[in-house]
Amino acid sequence: MNEQTDLPEIAAECLGVRVPASPFLHEKRIERINAAQYEGLEMAGALHVVRPDDVVLEIGAGIGLVGAVIAANAKPRAVHSYEANPELIPSIEALYAANDLNDRISVRNAVLVSAPDRPETMTFHLHSSYLGSSLIEPEGRKTRAVEVPTESFSEVCAALKPTVLVMDIEGGELDLLRHADLSGFRAMVLEFHPNAYGIGGMRACKNILRASGIERVAEKSVRTVWTCARPD
Repeated sequence: MNEQTDLPEIAAECLGVRVPASPFLHEKRIERINAAQYEGLEMAGALHVVRPDDVVLEIGAGIGLVGAVIAANAKPRAVHSYEANPELIPSIEALYAANDLNDRISVRNAVLVSAPDRPETMTFHLHSSYLGSSLIEPEGRKTRAVEVPTESFSEVCAALKPTVLVMDIEGGELDLLRHADLSGFRAMVLEFHPNAYGIGGMRACKNILRASGIERVAEKSVRTVWTCARPD
């Protein structure tokens, strides 16, 4: 903290969003944030499809930057973010506060589950790099397991009525998409993780999206990151 102003030290800035210093930032990551390259495809896709009348459901907030960029630039009615890693929550909330976004965006430490047999908690595997943390236990990598509370995807959607889904959950997307009702979403931005579930799993994710009636926006999509929208 800056002792004179009592304000957090700002380590980076991306598309007008200030990122406070935290243990999750290092020199290379700061450079990528400043250049709008950190999660750049997701941010560009979201800013392409999100409108001021939208309610955004973000699953996998990370350090909070993507949701904050959406809230600050696209100015939707609300962004409701979920992050499974409990250690990230204080830094996410500090980022929101540093940008005066608390009236538009919030975060909850929970795992959203679409399957009908939802457990009360799920094991989340914390890696030394938060980017490697996941519901899926990686082979050959040391992790720490924590139990994270779950919430029902369908109940959250019924309560919040989101119109745009932004999701980056390090491989957990396949299980969520398998049971999710996607009919209420006008647009989506998703990152796929074939290293977690193979090419077949990524193909299954994409087939679920196509079957829901949503279409890939070609100019804002690559093989592992899709921006999708329903035809007008």
